[in-house]
Amino acid sequence: MRPRMLSELVELMHPAPAELFGDDVSVGPDVVLDNRSATRGALFLAIPGERVDGHAYAPSAVEEGAAAIMGNHATDAEAPHLLVEDTVAGLSALARGLVREARSRGLISIGITGSSGKTSTKDILASILEASGPTVAPAGSQNNEIGVPLTACRIDDETAHLVSEMGARGIGHIAWLTSLVPLDVAVVLNVGHAHVGEFGGLEQTALAKSELVAALPTTGWAVLNADDPRVVGMREHTGARLAWFGEGDLPPGDLQVAARNVVMGAFSQPRFDLVVLHDGREQSIPVQLKLVGRHQVSNALAAAAASIAVGVAVEDVAARLAAAEPRSSWRMELHPRPDGVLVLNDSYNANPDSMAAALRTAVELAEAQRAEHPSARVIAVLGDMLELGPLAEEAHISIGRLAGDLGVTEVLAVGEFSAQLCAGARRAGVRAAESHRDDVASQLELRTGDVVLVKGSRGVGLEAVAAALMEDIQ
Repeated sequence: MRPRMLSELVELMHPAPAELFGDDVSVGPDVVLDNRSATRGALFLAIPGERVDGHAYAPSAVEEGAAAIMGNHATDAEAPHLLVEDTVAGLSALARGLVREARSRGLISIGITGSSGKTSTKDILASILEASGPTVAPAGSQNNEIGVPLTACRIDDETAHLVSEMGARGIGHIAWLTSLVPLDVAVVLNVGHAHVGEFGGLEQTALAKSELVAALPTTGWAVLNADDPRVVGMREHTGARLAWFGEGDLPPGDLQVAARNVVMGAFSQPRFDLVVLHDGREQSIPVQLKLVGRHQVSNALAAAAASIAVGVAVEDVAARLAAAEPRSSWRMELHPRPDGVLVLNDSYNANPDSMAAALRTAVELAEAQRAEHPSARVIAVLGDMLELGPLAEEAHISIGRLAGDLGVTEVLAVGEFSAQLCAGARRAGVRAAESHRDDVASQLELRTGDVVLVKGSRGVGLEAVAAALMEDIQ
C-alpha cells in the first residue's frame, strides 16, 4: 500500500473496530508478519500462533524499521499500536478497505482456485498482465485467510491488476475470501483430491470451489475448465459472462480458448496452437512454452482466457505465454546436472492429481533422454500426500501402482505412508524401498540420462533431497 497515516487505516477498516494508541504516524508501504522481513516504515502484524505469539517479536520488528504494530494487545515495542480485537480480522478489514478503494478507481481483481495448478497459473497470469499494467500477485502460495489479505495489502494507487490465489479446506472458506477481495474474474482450474479428507468428498470440494464464481457480479467473468465435468457444472452457480478453456469441445460462451495440436518438446515443454473465439472472430497462434509438463497446457489456457477477458489482445497473450518462466520455487523445477542426470524438483506440495501429473512428466522426460541415452531410467522419490483423511492409505497405494504402470524404474518413499507407496509400486513390478529424507541422495546410484523426480507434500520437506542431489555432483 502507499504510505498512510494510521488514522487513515482506522477509517479504511471501518466498520471493524480499531483503536490507535500512540502517535499518528505514517506506515507503509510494507505490511509484514515476520519481524525479520520488517522494512523502514512497515506495519508489523502481531499474530498469535500455536507455537509462537507474534506480539513477542514486535520490539524486534521495530528495531528492523517497523513504524507501528497491529495487534490485539499492547506490546513492549516502542512504537504506536493499532489495537484490534483479533489481528487476523484486523488484517482482513484492512485488505477489504484497500481493495474497495482501489476497485472504485478501476483496479481489476482476479481470483484463481482449483485442487491443483493454482500457483503455476497465478504465475503465468501475472507474467501476462504485468506487461499491460502494474500487477500484484501472491509471492509463492499465499492462498488462505492470511495470505490473501496480505497480498491485497501490497496494492497501491498505480496497481492495475490484483491476482489472488484462493484455497479452501471446507465450505465457506472461499466465500469469506471473496468478501475480502471481491472479484471481476474468477478462474476455476479443476476439482481433484487435494484436501479431500477435509472436504468429505469430491462433490463437497466442487461446491466449495463454486463459491468463487457465485461471488461474481453479472458484469464479471467466470473462467471455467471445459475438460472437467465438475467445473462445467459451476456455470449453474453464476450469472456472470462465461469464458471456457480446454483441449476438448468447448460449450457455448462469451469467450472460448482452446489448445490444439499439442506436442511435447525434448524437456517436456509443450507446444500447441492457441485457438481463440471471441466477439465472432477466431484466431489461431502457435505457442511454445518454456514451462515443464503436459499439465501446463491447461494452466496456460486458463491464464490466457482470464487475460483476454480483461482486454489483453490475443497476439500479446500468445507472445507472453511463450516468454513465461517459472516464478515459484520447488514447482516443476528442472535441473540438468553436469553428469547428464535430470532432477525434477516438484517438492512444494502434493495431492493425487499433481502427483500423477509429475510422474507422467518425469516419464516423458526420460523418453526424450533415451534418444541420446538409451538406458535412461526414471527414479521417483515420493513423499506423503497430506490431508487426505481416511482415503490416504489407498491413495498412496494407487500412486505407487501408477508409478509402475507409467514405467518408473525405482521408487524411494519417504514419510508416514512410505509403506503404502512401496506396496503399490511393488504390485506393479517396480523396485521400491522406504527411506529417510536425509539418506535418499546417498542411496541413489544414478547414471547418465536418468530422470529423478522429487515430489511430496510440503510437510515432508523433500526440497532438501533435491538440494542434496544437486550438491552431490558439484
